[in-house]
Amino acid sequence: VYGFRIAIAFSLALLFFDYLIGLTVGSLMGYWGGWFDLIIQRLIEIWSNMPFLYVIIIVSSIFVPSFWSLILIMAMFQWMGITWYIRTTVYKQKAREYVLAAQSLGASNRRIIFKHILPNSVSLIVTFIPFAVSGGIVALTSLDYLGFGLPAPTPSWGELLAQGTANLEASWIVTSVVIAMIAVLTMVTFIGEAIREAFDPKLHSYYE
Repeated sequence: VYGFRIAIAFSLALLFFDYLIGLTVGSLMGYWGGWFDLIIQRLIEIWSNMPFLYVIIIVSSIFVPSFWSLILIMAMFQWMGITWYIRTTVYKQKAREYVLAAQSLGASNRRIIFKHILPNSVSLIVTFIPFAVSGGIVALTSLDYLGFGLPAPTPSWGELLAQGTANLEASWIVTSVVIAMIAVLTMVTFIGEAIREAFDPKLHSYYE
């Protein structure tokens, strides 16, 4: 239970920072385009080629990562996934009539992006939330299992897996963690699918 609290809190906090950076950068890339888009694309390609695991190992060898420092380190690398989808969506949406109407009325770029384009892209944003939450849980569990995550006294599923593999005669340790992870990841997927359907305008459109 304590491992679940740590895992879900870590995953949701990581989701917040990933979406905060990814939505902002992707929206600006898709809306402004041109040289700004090309420069940011090249920077993202360079940054994404950095080995994430090696960075974690180096940081862990320098100091013991805390809950928030580990989130910030992972957020520095995982925000790029949602960025490409948001860039493409904003690039398509900015050619729609409602964006042209808002521009003709003198609306600022910030208002157009965050008040008009992103609310009309909410179904895409919500679609990736369950995958991001599941990915955060699996990432933290993997790092803790390898010894590069949270310090050992922290109750986490990765630490439990490490203890279970070191004591295979106590099979209930590994079994409990595996069952808990399967149950949580399955529930996150189903909840995310339900939320996506709730925000999908195509499923709630009525025609006379």
